[in-house]
Amino acid sequence: MSYYKHHVFFCTNQRGPGETCCNARGAAEMRNYAKDRIKALGLSGAGKIRINSAGCFDRCDLGPVLVVYPEGIWYTYIDKDDIDEIIDAHLVGGRIVERLKI
Repeated sequence: MSYYKHHVFFCTNQRGPGETCCNARGAAEMRNYAKDRIKALGLSGAGKIRINSAGCFDRCDLGPVLVVYPEGIWYTYIDKDDIDEIIDAHLVGGRIVERLKI
């Protein structure tokens, strides 16, 4: 059994000027939003959900990206609505969000 029910990693890598990267597409802001929302829902901590930053996943063309473990499901997202859908459907409801899956 994993320490967390779900461990979510947001790529927040920042590349050089003009290079495609997740952070240039708002990844750090969305990670902070997800972390705050999980805390507000009372879903953070041992046996629950952990939101983390990660370095480059080397999937910049599909970004911004995050990955949910232990399932190993990769998502892309645009805004807070997409993050809310991933939280509500996948992390809470156990249903993969097919439209955001990569």
